Amino acid sequence: MEVVIVPDAKAGGELIAGAMAQLLRRKPDALLGVATGSTPLPVYEALAARVRAGAVDTSRARIAQLDEYVGLPADHPESYRSVLRREVLEPLGIGMDAFMGPDGTAEDVLGACQAYDRALTEAGGVDLQLLGIGTDGHIGFNEPCSSLASRTRIKTLTEQTRVDNARFFDGDIEQVPHHVITQGIGTILEARHLVLLATGEGKADAVAATVEGPVAAVCPASALQLHPHATVVVDEGAASKLKLADYFRYTFANKPEWQGI
Repeated sequence: MEVVIVPDAKAGGELIAGAMAQLLRRKPDALLGVATGSTPLPVYEALAARVRAGAVDTSRARIAQLDEYVGLPADHPESYRSVLRREVLEPLGIGMDAFMGPDGTAEDVLGACQAYDRALTEAGGVDLQLLGIGTDGHIGFNEPCSSLASRTRIKTLTEQTRVDNARFFDGDIEQVPHHVITQGIGTILEARHLVLLATGEGKADAVAATVEGPVAAVCPASALQLHPHATVVVDEGAASKLKLADYFRYTFANKPEWQGI
């Protein structure tokens, strides 16, 4: 995998948005896999700025969801579908008809998981999947010890995750669903380009385990080592535990500009 160390979150957002813009110029109907949370916001903001400036055309772009709460109505303001509509689709001028996501309200949740997995394949697969990472190394909602071959499935949220997410539900943990549908690690690995963004010292141990540790289910993100085109973009804080940080800086500084990330 390629590791790119940037000064801060804004620089990381600009770098990844640039890669997305290049992809959309080559393939206007590219399927972009997106994640929720605060970490990817600089990416979406930087890409939206390019759209407003006329530097990139997103009129044919498609968006695929990484995960969704189970049982939360699609129009609930904190469903991930609603969050992505506010933070990604609307700023980029992309309609809901170009959006793909699992049905978290389906009576047959297992069937909904399998249907979404099939839908991603039938859509031609994800061209670029943006990922965040948890302090324990999880990607999507694939918590430690998730199968590295797992497919889209239902997962039970840990109590800590529900506590953390309660801030989006008026501080009331009872409003936070117990389950989510998430793309599995095996599903995620089928995207043509994986881009993981991590910022802050709190992610440093997880980043080091992902990049320099063994491939192991205890750190789900380490599965990115198995991918032929994986890029890890980190700020100085998130890079602070990397033993090969100087090497990563050197290789990125000296690569041909035309290669991009």
